[in-house]
Amino acid sequence: MSLPDREEEGGGPERPAGTAAFSKFVHLLQLVADSDRPCSIAELSRLSGYPRGTVYRTVAGLMAERLLSASLHEKGYVLGPRLVELASRSWGRSELRLMAVDELSALRDATGETVHLAVPNDMSMVYIEKLESPSAVRMTSRIGTSVSLHSSSVGKAYLAALDDAACEQIMQRLRFPRYTPHTVASAEQLRAQLGVIRERGWSQDEEENEEGIFCFGAAIVDGTGRPVAAASVSTLRFRQKRNPRRAYVEPLLKACAAISWRIAQIPTAYR
Repeated sequence: MSLPDREEEGGGPERPAGTAAFSKFVHLLQLVADSDRPCSIAELSRLSGYPRGTVYRTVAGLMAERLLSASLHEKGYVLGPRLVELASRSWGRSELRLMAVDELSALRDATGETVHLAVPNDMSMVYIEKLESPSAVRMTSRIGTSVSLHSSSVGKAYLAALDDAACEQIMQRLRFPRYTPHTVASAEQLRAQLGVIRERGWSQDEEENEEGIFCFGAAIVDGTGRPVAAASVSTLRFRQKRNPRRAYVEPLLKACAAISWRIAQIPTAYR
C-alpha cells in the first residue's frame, strides 16, 4: 500500500515538510530488507504502490547515500554498505557488547585465537565485536560483517538454540549458497547438524564459510533461554591444537554461560 504524500484536509495534524519523501525512503528500504532476494524497480513499484518514476528517483537517492546497492549477482537492489556501517556503530555501543567484552577478552587470551560476537539480523548473523588473535596471521572479518546462518558456527549455534517452531520458520526461508566444497548444501544436512549441536551444546564450522578456517560457536541466551547472540573462536587449520574441545570449546562454553548469566540479571534485557 502506498503512503500518502500529506494528510487529507481535516484528517489530522499537518506533517512536517519533507515527511512524505522520508516515508518513501524508509518504506522502500523496508521492502528491500524484507525480501530474500534483490528487488527490481518494477517489484518495488508493485509492492509499494508508488509510480515507477517515483520509485526510480527514490532508489537513485538511496544509492547515492549508499543505503541501497545494485546486486552483483541478480538484477535488482539490495541493502547498501552504509546501513551496515550505521548498524555496527550502534551495536558496538550496545549493552550486549559491554556485558560480553570482558568474558570475550578472557576467551581470546585463553585460546590465543580470534573471537567474534554476533547477533541475528533476519537471515544472517552480524559481527558486533571482534577480538584479534595475538598471532601475526589475522582474519579478514570485521565488525559489521554478515555471515550466513547455515555456513557459520555462530549461525548454527543460534539456530540450534531456538525453539522448534522458530527454527523451522527460518529453515523454510533459508537458502544454501555454497562458499566452499565443505558448505552445508541442503536443509536436510543442516537439520542433522543442528540435532548434534543441541545434544552437545556447541557448533562447528569446518571450512564451510572460508577455506582454511575452523570455527567453534555457542549461543548466548537471555533469562528465558531464548538465544540473543552467539560467540565463536576461530582458528586456522594449520595451527589448530590437537585437542580442540579442551583448547577452544570448553573456554567458549564457559564464556557464553557467564555472558548469559549477566544478561539474565537484567529483567528487561532483550525482551
